[in-house]
Amino acid sequence: MKSAGLSVLIPLHNWPVEGLVRALLAQLPDWPGPAEILLLDDGSAPEFRQRNRPLGALPGVQYDELPRNVGRAAIRNQLVARAEYPWLLLLDNDSSLPDAQFVARYAAAAAQAPVLVGGTCYPAAPPADAALRLRWHYGRQREQRPAAVRQQQPYAQLTINNLLIQAAVFRQFGLDEGLTRYGHEDTKFGWGLRDARVPVLHLDNPVLHDGLEPADAFLRKSREAVRNLASLYRAEGLGTDTRLLATALRLRRLGMAGTARQALRALEPQLRRQVLGPAPGLRAFDLLKLLWLLAELR
Repeated sequence: MKSAGLSVLIPLHNWPVEGLVRALLAQLPDWPGPAEILLLDDGSAPEFRQRNRPLGALPGVQYDELPRNVGRAAIRNQLVARAEYPWLLLLDNDSSLPDAQFVARYAAAAAQAPVLVGGTCYPAAPPADAALRLRWHYGRQREQRPAAVRQQQPYAQLTINNLLIQAAVFRQFGLDEGLTRYGHEDTKFGWGLRDARVPVLHLDNPVLHDGLEPADAFLRKSREAVRNLASLYRAEGLGTDTRLLATALRLRRLGMAGTARQALRALEPQLRRQVLGPAPGLRAFDLLKLLWLLAELR
């Protein structure tokens, strides 16, 4: 691998990325070494493949397609396997850069740690479409956190999106391709780094999350993430430091899991109305996830 080079890795799925790629190309000269952008399509609809294919003709950009969808973990592992350079910048396809200094800030901080997490931000104004407000509200309240706050729990706050990492470190751990459903592949990756005591530095260098999902789709993905969390706990004993699993296990130790599950089941229609309404309640969302996890752990 070439010294000081950077491979920007973007998995594609049903999203146009021309704006993101061109913004990155404009900033890559700020990286102190050669750079490449790798785009790998993970089973997108034909119209999105047609829109993104021409990007492969841009200097420094490689585009390829997989014949079928392999999932969030496997697509990133494949991108890492194709990367040429010793630094990797992992970005989700529905991200946009905050300003013209995004790459420069990473370049200035790269010597401080082998793993750097830039964070995510969301628009200040709520979306006009009420169906998108749950995802926006959750992002603003739970994901958009300054680096100083994230650094207090550096491994728990690690996300694969907007992650600058040494290729050797990523390849040592990799993402668990057994987690085929949505969610917690980055959580398990963070646990591996924690156990190996790999330094992680959080930065105030967020990308803007553009791909807000409708509330019903976000609920489905959140339920998949709860199933993954339960699977990780049953198979490997992982996740006990998450608030959700810790709460469920505490209820079980106290002999209250069944009672809590029945009570939440009775409240489920009301909780769903609160979550799916025009002013989504995150407390109701937390209780729904607790219900799902208690059902998984029966």
